[in-house]
Amino acid sequence: MFKRIIFVAAIVLWTIAVSAKVRLPQVLSDGMVIQQQTEVRFWGYANPRTAVKVSPSWQREKQVVRSDAQGYWEVFVRSPRASFSPLSIGFSDGEEVWIKNILSGEVWLCGGQSNMEMPVRGFDDCPVEGYADAVATAGRYSDIRYVKIPARMSSHPLDDAPCSWQQITPSTVGDCSAVGYAFAQVLSNALHVPIGLVLANKGGSSIESWLTEDELRQYTNEPTDSAAIAARYPTDWMRPMLWGNGTFAPIRRYTIGGIIYYQGCSNVGFNTAQYAERLALLIDRWRKDFRSETLPFLFVQIAPYNYGDAGGTAAAELREQQFAALRLISHSSLVCTNDLVYPWEAEQIHPAQKRIVGQRLALAALGRHYKQAGVMFESASARSLEVRGDTCIVHLDNTYRALFSAGDIQGFEVAGTDGVFYPAKAHIVGNDALSVRSDQVMKPMEVRYCFRNFLIGSVRNRAGLPLFPFRIRLEK
Repeated sequence: MFKRIIFVAAIVLWTIAVSAKVRLPQVLSDGMVIQQQTEVRFWGYANPRTAVKVSPSWQREKQVVRSDAQGYWEVFVRSPRASFSPLSIGFSDGEEVWIKNILSGEVWLCGGQSNMEMPVRGFDDCPVEGYADAVATAGRYSDIRYVKIPARMSSHPLDDAPCSWQQITPSTVGDCSAVGYAFAQVLSNALHVPIGLVLANKGGSSIESWLTEDELRQYTNEPTDSAAIAARYPTDWMRPMLWGNGTFAPIRRYTIGGIIYYQGCSNVGFNTAQYAERLALLIDRWRKDFRSETLPFLFVQIAPYNYGDAGGTAAAELREQQFAALRLISHSSLVCTNDLVYPWEAEQIHPAQKRIVGQRLALAALGRHYKQAGVMFESASARSLEVRGDTCIVHLDNTYRALFSAGDIQGFEVAGTDGVFYPAKAHIVGNDALSVRSDQVMKPMEVRYCFRNFLIGSVRNRAGLPLFPFRIRLEK
């Protein structure tokens, strides 16, 4: 009797194996957007060592790929120019599986924590400006599509995630990332191509949340055993590695054209000094995953927030690290948000002005990545400090030959040899410099601007973009 059961079970398993269709990850599904004019990766599972025929609707040639001993296969298919005409692609190991209603266009990953996750409809206690307009105009942006990867923890990298592609409509726009959607709107208007957004983020996550086990072992002192991680971090959103395994890993093979990233709040006062190097480490690995050493990386400097002490400098030090990361990461741009918080939002970690954040990221994409000549996309930044008697002259980069301020310039401080900072008056000098002086410092050595947790800046360049917060010391 036992042998008969074993025999029947074997027959059933053999029948299932023989008749099993090609299995695709859920991110490869109807309505997806593929990156135009590149080698797009498709992957999945079939029976072990089985031939899988790949039939793209946009080319006559078919491809055949064989699955390995575990049944895994992948294939690279050249994608066509961007178009609003739906495409399809079939996969067959004897029984066909089709992905339909595909568009070829520009695909961007939207990563980070809650300020990237924050949807157009806002969070329960945090509204987003522009919601009504987004719903009213959604019909104009039906060729923007997004897929949201659910935030999950895992002790090992996951290969799949429950998800589906959504077309922008009045009903679906509210669930899209507010920053990502505003970014996509600008690209859609400027480039006239379909835009795909892959949303993979987790509120509260630290930079360590997205590193791999090997990276944590080699570059940090963080635990990698899931029990040890949970013991050290009772608050789950701070846990290293686990969110990357569960939320990023399922889309690491998806072919994209660039990354926009908004994260850093959880690293204020937590491994702040290592942030720039760890961000560069993360992006280097993501680029390897996505098979592009020059993949554009556009990221957002954290906005003003009091972090329990509006006058403290912990957040300013994190912003300084983000600016330092700009120098470490090639093909990158940093968006300043020092002006995108209202005075009453000092205790609001999710500022309402998300649309402008997305628009500034899109300016950076158009100017740096898409090579649109004449697009002004960089904020001014401090280049050097000159001291003339009791007055400091701060020379700036990226002013586009103009500086202005709405009202009196606020946020400047000056320190002498004792390192004690005092409030200072600042005035615009020509097109690319500021004079800064304090009656309390006769021999100034150092200047800083908006170098506090919560301090809103007013200095802007010709593009209307805010001056990056900074501290700069006189070189000996």
